[in-house]
Amino acid sequence: MTNSDIDLIEAPPIKHHLADLKIISMKKFIVLSIISFGLYQIWWMFKAWRFFAIKDNLKIMPAVRAIFSIFFLYSLFNKIQSYAQENGYTRSFSAAWLFVGYLLITFACNLPDPYWLISLFNFIFMIPAFVAFNYAKTQSDEVNSLIQEKFSTAHVVVIIIGSLLWLLVLAGLLMGSA
Repeated sequence: MTNSDIDLIEAPPIKHHLADLKIISMKKFIVLSIISFGLYQIWWMFKAWRFFAIKDNLKIMPAVRAIFSIFFLYSLFNKIQSYAQENGYTRSFSAAWLFVGYLLITFACNLPDPYWLISLFNFIFMIPAFVAFNYAKTQSDEVNSLIQEKFSTAHVVVIIIGSLLWLLVLAGLLMGSA
């Protein structure tokens, strides 16, 4: 076999070094977002940025982009939408409107008690990107996606700690004005 014959052999598609991607349902995303007071969304953004950093060989810091999401969320929404459409996703969303809605609801945290709780619903503006991203990961030939049926141990820990914090918050709201 000569070098020219080797060039003609088509190599199988390369699986990225992403291992098996675990995908949670939208209901789990909503529960984890609310119970963690929005911290789960930062984790989700980190995982999304890390996915693109590995897949596209980007020289970025996913943790920084997740923590400072106010500067990077719009571009993450655009990146997710492009990736989803490359993998056959037919719906579209406005990254700009989702970003603006997310910011407005997030800044509701500055409202007085109990109106600041509105800010916990900023995850609503992440749902279109979340759904598109999950669709793209399940349809892509580049990665292995696994639907996670049950909450993981880490999820259960977040739920337990978040529930305790919610009890404290609700007690404070009920007793704070007395």
